[in-house]
Amino acid sequence: MPRYILFYKPYGVLSQFTPEAGARSLAEFGLPKDVYAAGRLDKDSEGLLLLTDDGPLIERLLHPRNEKQKTYWVLVERVPSEESLIKIRNGLKIEDYLTKRCEARILDPWPDLPPRDPPVRTRKTVQDIWLEIKIIEGKNRQIRKMTAAIGHPTLRLIRVGIEHLNLDGLNPGEWKEISLGDLKL
Repeated sequence: MPRYILFYKPYGVLSQFTPEAGARSLAEFGLPKDVYAAGRLDKDSEGLLLLTDDGPLIERLLHPRNEKQKTYWVLVERVPSEESLIKIRNGLKIEDYLTKRCEARILDPWPDLPPRDPPVRTRKTVQDIWLEIKIIEGKNRQIRKMTAAIGHPTLRLIRVGIEHLNLDGLNPGEWKEISLGDLKL
């Protein structure tokens, strides 16, 4: 029987079991053997990671033609204008790629999240704001590149959902096993 694990990846942890250059890895969290991350989050990002030994599911989840929605909460520097949010929604040129249309909005109220270790830097003279961005693709560091392209660097990035799966009930470093029926993918 295939296994399906929802894991809240902490900041500073690689989305792999093999450590690299002193970075933390998934190996330290007591996860079951022979499961692999269905998609990645870079070391500087946090949040939902689905781990499984079901290869066909990974393909269904990750291939862009299947347009599986991923939801991110993004702490950015300064408050973006509606015009900037429209640019993100309509697609941006990042490097040699035009992003697909997506959803982007300011989160109000701000999400109640566990603190990050180490904490995000704060400046008294610059207001930071949380955004929610929903995409159906997932290029390398795409959300970070999108917010930078509109002049609002990402300070903290958390993937909170993949389709209807979410982090409910999990804290950084925690995981839970779910059934195939829970996936509804």
